[in-house]
Amino acid sequence: MKLKLLLISTLLGVFCCSSSRAQKEGNECINANAKYCGECIQAGAKCGWCRHPEFLKQGEAVSSRCDELQSLLIRGCNLTDIENPRGGQRILLDKAVTNRIKGADKLKLENITQIQPQKLSLTLRAGEPQSFNLKFKRAEDYPIDMYYLMDLSYSMKDDLENVKNLGTSLMLEMTKITSDFRIGFGSFVEKTVMPYISTTPAKLLNPCTGGLNCTSPFSYKNVLKLTSDGKRFNTLVGKQQISGNLDSPEGGFDAIMQVAVCGDQIGWRNDVTRLLVFSTDAGFHFAGDGKLGGIVLPNDGKCHLENNMYTMSHYYDYPSIAHLVQKLSDNNIQTIFAVTEEFQPVYKELKNLIPKSAVGTLSANSSNVINLIIDAYNSLSSEVILENSKLPEGLSIAYTSRCKNGIVSEGENGRKCSNISIGDEVTFTIDVTATGCPKQGKAETIKIKPLGFNEEVEITLNFICECGCSDKGIANSKLCHFGNGTYECGACKCNPGRVGRQCECSSNEVATEDMDRTCRRDNGTDLCSNNGDCVCGTCECKKRENADERYSGPFCECDNFNCDRSGNLLCGGHGRCDCRVCTCDPMWTGSACDCSLDTSNCLASNRQICNGRGTCECGTCKCTDPKFQGPTCETCPTCPGVCTEHKDCVQCRTFGTGEKAERCEKECSEFTLVKVKDRDKLPQPNDEAYPLMHCKERDANDCWFYYTYAVNNNTKEVHVVEKLECPTGPDIIPIVLGVVVGIVLIGLALLLIWKLLMVIHDRREFAKFEKEKMNAKWDTGENPIYKSAVTTVVNPKYEGK
Repeated sequence: MKLKLLLISTLLGVFCCSSSRAQKEGNECINANAKYCGECIQAGAKCGWCRHPEFLKQGEAVSSRCDELQSLLIRGCNLTDIENPRGGQRILLDKAVTNRIKGADKLKLENITQIQPQKLSLTLRAGEPQSFNLKFKRAEDYPIDMYYLMDLSYSMKDDLENVKNLGTSLMLEMTKITSDFRIGFGSFVEKTVMPYISTTPAKLLNPCTGGLNCTSPFSYKNVLKLTSDGKRFNTLVGKQQISGNLDSPEGGFDAIMQVAVCGDQIGWRNDVTRLLVFSTDAGFHFAGDGKLGGIVLPNDGKCHLENNMYTMSHYYDYPSIAHLVQKLSDNNIQTIFAVTEEFQPVYKELKNLIPKSAVGTLSANSSNVINLIIDAYNSLSSEVILENSKLPEGLSIAYTSRCKNGIVSEGENGRKCSNISIGDEVTFTIDVTATGCPKQGKAETIKIKPLGFNEEVEITLNFICECGCSDKGIANSKLCHFGNGTYECGACKCNPGRVGRQCECSSNEVATEDMDRTCRRDNGTDLCSNNGDCVCGTCECKKRENADERYSGPFCECDNFNCDRSGNLLCGGHGRCDCRVCTCDPMWTGSACDCSLDTSNCLASNRQICNGRGTCECGTCKCTDPKFQGPTCETCPTCPGVCTEHKDCVQCRTFGTGEKAERCEKECSEFTLVKVKDRDKLPQPNDEAYPLMHCKERDANDCWFYYTYAVNNNTKEVHVVEKLECPTGPDIIPIVLGVVVGIVLIGLALLLIWKLLMVIHDRREFAKFEKEKMNAKWDTGENPIYKSAVTTVVNPKYEGK
């Protein structure tokens, strides 16, 4: 009974220890090894700090004050003694979205609101997300600024004619969408250096051939600042002339960059929808292509317009796509690529890289440009994509969108809603989470806005980096080893140069300030493996009552008394215990040194180890060939020659016959013989736990005898049927009678068949005769060949007289 109770208590102890270790390994609070309260609350949202001075038990590290709230309560810390600050949020500006109706009195641009709230403050604790809702409502009659940027290379000659009347026509169409519309115009060709254009004087004056009058090549020209005067647009565009260049790709990226960054010269307004229509029938050059013309300086992304002309095309390389994306986004410009069908695939790939952009198919002469712009604008304006400014280190944002009719969208990771009509309202749920505190715990500001709009939400971030009890700390407290630290929240926060639970150690004496970590083999183990004390980052191992038993190792993880045993002897008596592992003496191996390396017992009669059919393990053969067995793998009870080999001995010992009949006792005593009455009594393979061979042999008198041969525990056993099966002579009389009867029966059968055939033949002939008889046409009473002997002759001359 005592043994059973001891076993149960041991199992419970192992289970509790395993559960505690598993809990510790998955506990971010304990794994943080926080030395003071501020470190603890930054480890995770579930972590709390017990500030009660007498909370820790003897031997526990300061970091044990930091634990999950439930664990702290179970360990005996009162709820009032637990530091567990929580985050929060406060809305600073919450102006309602505008319900603007087209045709009503115009509102000032700064009074139009499409996003709510506009400002808020979040207080963040590490690991605890703060969630808020952001509302977007697409306002009706929202102002639009549209800049038409056109390729004026020679291939666009026909297109220019159709664009000359674009101003008034587009104004008329856009009034159906907004009452506040402005339009501007710009053109581009290519960088004015070789090999993009010809630099011969004649070609610089007129790059076209065939007597056509073209203007000199240029990179980008701002023809018309944004205006609400459509007629002026038509007038200035009508004065434009086509130019020319040498290569097919054009320098449109230089022009886009200048349109994006030269806000004053272009005339972009704030709080409006900014549209850039890019019209071309060719591809584009991008960053790196400038090397062809000897231009290696990267584009600086600044405005270089003088007299409305881009003056640095020969100095700065083309901008990269990523650079354009950044500038277009910073300036809230939405791009419409109006390109010919040939270049649709190229610009669709470009669209995938530029958020809030669209691609439309431009006809050969740009006759459909107005419809293209209207369709592209409707597509862009019906789509809302949120973006945020650069996040501080250790901060993450997650978005969830509830779009039209409350449908949750996963587009752009929850940042996007599509098919938004004017007046529709959508909501985004935004979760902001901090993984730690920024340096010095300073407040940060981030901004979130819908792409293509100037409106944004400004979020001020404040971080919880310290506990409330830290303000009540006692500097240079005597509780911290004669004033070597500040006593706060029930623990010592050591002064620079001091470490330890009570700041009792100098940092010059220890390898690291986290002395508990240097006394742990890893985060999942106890201090000094629970076999010693951590003193200034070094483990001092406990002493044992038995002086021969001792703990050792840098973490007291080793001992010389917990190795495997064999025969109740430590390491089987053939080795020594080093750090719980046996170091065996020569010629011994195994976890308990209980396996001998001596192979003398494994030598077969042919002096091969295990007869070459096995391996010698711990002085015993383990046969690798399943057919062989025995102490040296020499016995093969199922080999084909076994029956022939033992035939004579089985015959002489069972029946007293055979070649070894006279010397049977001398040569045939190596096996045990068991006689059985018939073959059914012989052992079967399923009846024995060892292999056996079934044999069938014949003696000199052609009699058969049956037996089995097997080896059981190195003992050879033979089971033999005690009666011979001898052949008997044939019985002549039945054979002769059978032959005679057979001949007679065959003859009778042949006669019957002949008779049957004759009857069938006769019946057929008779039937044929009867048929011919029925077909005869004469009277069967007269002879058809009879002729009368009297002949009567009539003289016609005397006829009737």
